[in-house]
Amino acid sequence: MKQVAQNYKSGELVVLDVPPPGCAPGGVLIRSLYSLISTGTELMKVGEAKLSMLGKARARPDQVKKVLDTVAQQGMVSTYKKVMNKLDSYTPLGYSLCGVVVEVGAGAEEFSVGQLVAAAGNEFALHAEYNWVPLNLCVPVPDGVPAEQAAFSTVGAIAMQGVRQAEVQLGDTAVVIGLGLVGQLVVRLLVAAGVRVYGIDTVEDRCRLAEKAGALHCSSPDEAGVAALERSLLAASNGLGADHILLAAGGHSNGPVETAARLARDRARVVDIGKTKLDLPWNAYYDKELDVRFSRSYGPGRYDDRYELEGIDYPAGYVRWTERRNLACFIDLIAREQIDVGSLIAGQFPITDATNVYQQLSTNTLPGVGFLFEYPKTEEDAAAAASSGGGAPGSADGGGPGAGRGSSGHDTTRRREPALRPAPAGG
Repeated sequence: MKQVAQNYKSGELVVLDVPPPGCAPGGVLIRSLYSLISTGTELMKVGEAKLSMLGKARARPDQVKKVLDTVAQQGMVSTYKKVMNKLDSYTPLGYSLCGVVVEVGAGAEEFSVGQLVAAAGNEFALHAEYNWVPLNLCVPVPDGVPAEQAAFSTVGAIAMQGVRQAEVQLGDTAVVIGLGLVGQLVVRLLVAAGVRVYGIDTVEDRCRLAEKAGALHCSSPDEAGVAALERSLLAASNGLGADHILLAAGGHSNGPVETAARLARDRARVVDIGKTKLDLPWNAYYDKELDVRFSRSYGPGRYDDRYELEGIDYPAGYVRWTERRNLACFIDLIAREQIDVGSLIAGQFPITDATNVYQQLSTNTLPGVGFLFEYPKTEEDAAAAASSGGGAPGSADGGGPGAGRGSSGHDTTRRREPALRPAPAGG
């Protein structure tokens, strides 16, 4: 099968031929229809891989600390060999997709072969033709929701968790700083929640796209743009300022957190969703007693192996919105037409064109924020799409590895990543 991966040492990005994964207990094997390119997270990884060794170290101080800890435990020579081997291996990309279940593992019988599902996880929902995904990182897609829109669910859950951390209320005002893919989804969620939304981005087209989605005023981050937005914001809030600032920007500029302090009202909430520089100007944040919060990925359960790999859920009475419930909620908003993601789709490309697509995205020659990889369709997919007017195949026969084999007799060990091997020349 085809899979997108990158060599972190050389920066080479390739489409590999790899063996399809097996279907382990506790999850389902999915044949991908569409996977969404995270133009923020993935391009950041692609950019980091092209840096020098010193540049990589500066970009990932957390990894440098791990290396130093390993040196202390295992010595310099052993650590060096491990680091070089790790850097010189291929790392898969992707974490948000929609596809059809082709096999159901033991313990995941709530799903069925042929069912359309959305899936998450940077170790599971990869840019690959087939993926095994654990139960708690997978949700059904209702009839009528196009597969290409359902592929946005993971990034939608990231935006949703940020909105939840802000604890918005009807009539509040909010400023979204950074109107890329996540920022655009944040705008749409805030508008759906009855919040008056403002936005800031360096790209004019993104500002206009957010305004079409319901934002009241969007501007550039320069002094003239911020001043104009501030006037509009103060007029709408009776001179108070924004109740919430949501940081969906990336990069190494401290401008977003400084602008946040300027536009926030007294005791407002500032929520960091993206990966931006957070050198907080102490006086500005202290004077307004701003509440700074972080939004961790898709929601509660993220990075907890017992939740993600073992399928142990958190009771709704204690944790109302887990990452899986956020995924399902976002899909439900699409199904009920309370949030529009179709307008964000700027391009769909065959998985075999991945290297060219990333190159164009890295050089900003592809306008827009939402880009999808599409995968080979079966005859059943085409028939289902035709019968639903171009929508998602809700009952297509899976086909492919493991189709129809049921849920018994599977290997009981934890899923192992398939060994990656380079594709033949030209493919």
